[in-house]
Amino acid sequence: MAEQTMVVEVAYALPHKQKIVTLNVPEGTSVLDAVRMSGLDQLFPELDIDSAPLGIFGKAVPKPAERVLQSGERVEIYRPLIADPKEVRKQRAAKAKAAKAEE
Repeated sequence: MAEQTMVVEVAYALPHKQKIVTLNVPEGTSVLDAVRMSGLDQLFPELDIDSAPLGIFGKAVPKPAERVLQSGERVEIYRPLIADPKEVRKQRAAKAKAAKAEE
């Protein structure tokens, strides 16, 4: 009996370059396994698959080695944040408050 397969996508993006790879994977493939099969670490040498945060359709997956994919899902490899969003909002608010005080 032939092994059942399904189609999934794996995506990674930088500000200037992105790539989505469509894969035929065996049923029961984990999120982490699909990322490894994608070969994106060859296109993006700076990418560390084992430590990169992963998600499916914009939702983080806390245990990518355990999460089994469903047909049609898109795995996303996330880049580390450059700045803490809360800190950026605080700085923006302080700047706006200072500008308003000068008026």
